[in-house]
Amino acid sequence: MACFWTALILCIVAAIHNQVGVIEASIDIGVCYGTNGNNLPPAADVIGLYKKYGIGKIRLFEPNPATLEALRGSQIAVAIGIRNDDLPNLAASQEATNSWFTTNIEPYLKDVLFSFISVGNEVLPGANGQYIAPTMQNLQTILNDRNLHGIKVTTVVHAATLAASYPPSNGTFSAEVQADILKILQFLSAQGSPLMINVYPYFAYASDPVNVRLDYAQFTATGPVVQDGSLSYSNLFDAIVDAFHWAMEKEGITNVDVAVSESGWPSAGNGNLTTPELAQTYNKNFMAHVMSNGTPKRPKEYIEGFIFSMFNENLKPPGVEQNWGLFEPNMQPVYPVFPPSI
Repeated sequence: MACFWTALILCIVAAIHNQVGVIEASIDIGVCYGTNGNNLPPAADVIGLYKKYGIGKIRLFEPNPATLEALRGSQIAVAIGIRNDDLPNLAASQEATNSWFTTNIEPYLKDVLFSFISVGNEVLPGANGQYIAPTMQNLQTILNDRNLHGIKVTTVVHAATLAASYPPSNGTFSAEVQADILKILQFLSAQGSPLMINVYPYFAYASDPVNVRLDYAQFTATGPVVQDGSLSYSNLFDAIVDAFHWAMEKEGITNVDVAVSESGWPSAGNGNLTTPELAQTYNKNFMAHVMSNGTPKRPKEYIEGFIFSMFNENLKPPGVEQNWGLFEPNMQPVYPVFPPSI
């Protein structure tokens, strides 16, 4: 009888351990996988690295067959982008969009978990902005026809789309993007999809380190730094996100959430403004913040977040641009952010 109870206890302990392991094996944060380097590891090894560190989401800037093959069965949620140069063709033709989908998404649907299709990256402001909304609609037609309601269609915009962002309640879209952004927001509102935004407190701090406080940029301020009416801001990230919320509301759109498609801090390239310690502090705090908090304007809103980026990429311009990675090309951490899960 004692053996029975011992065995039962061991089974319970093992079950608890397995449950904890499942939780630890997938962190609710994403990392962007850029490939602008000539010394990066093979895609299969990269996906193995995501698994090793329990990174539960990946953002791909464009379809890559080797990466998608490596993602089969991984249960890593995939946000995949359409190249900016492809938008005019896809916007002009449902048939062309069908062909893009058949080539880049359909072969992987059974065992790759797609969460987002992003129609372009930082297209606005620019001449190709007019093609975003039509391409979105063409993609949505495909998803509706195939009953693929778990995949959300969106686009990625950056701070240049805002004419004003300080204080957050002054957030407005620039006149240059207004016509295009309104069509995009109307689509997102109708489909229940978020607007993806790239949020970089680093750039605000680096451009004016005298007046933009480091603790405000790094989530380390111990109290409010900016007061905007009844809303208090202790970090610049929330202020930028809420500027987008205000800007959308001024376009008459109140029900579109945001997802942060990129955020991070470079570890080198700009003197003492870019050190591994500062990059580690920002990215750890960013992870903790988006996994547990909304913003002052929308405190209960979940924010999907992606760190930029997985690797230092040596084919980018020298300096800061080469030093956003969490890992070196040899797959060693530039600085520790994720504890290994296996």
